[in-house]
Amino acid sequence: MSLYYLGNARTDEQARQMRELEADGVCLFCPPNLERGQRIVHRTRHWSVTPNEFPYRGTRLHLLLVPDEHVTDLADLSPAAQQDMWAALAWARAEHDLDHYGLAARNGASELTGGTIRHVHLHLLQGDPAAAEPVRVRLSSSPQEASGQVDPDQLHPGRP
Repeated sequence: MSLYYLGNARTDEQARQMRELEADGVCLFCPPNLERGQRIVHRTRHWSVTPNEFPYRGTRLHLLLVPDEHVTDLADLSPAAQQDMWAALAWARAEHDLDHYGLAARNGASELTGGTIRHVHLHLLQGDPAAAEPVRVRLSSSPQEASGQVDPDQLHPGRP
């Protein structure tokens, strides 16, 4: 099974990176790959917090909370990793002084969940009140709709 699902890539750059990682057999979110490819802003015993390189449109803040364990469902994480998720979330809330935010997770097959990488992670999203539209998160997809094109409802304008 592939590590990435290109059908849900939102930009050509994201798809290019995914193809390169797939060819090398590298899961971007598994240690130590995450540390090499992403800017880690916080670590707990089982989780890393990193800014999303491809933030959704309308976000003021878009962080990824990524577990060290390579699973595709939050329920499959070890009990220790499940518990430690709360410490990563509490850090992000305190660090960014969040009084409102949303969480999104895709569990299972990326081709059906709107995801691109087969390594579960949480999206911590704070909408920008000045944005023209609300933040939209795609939580379903169909292999038949795979086009690899930019989804204008998700990509933040002016960011990669």
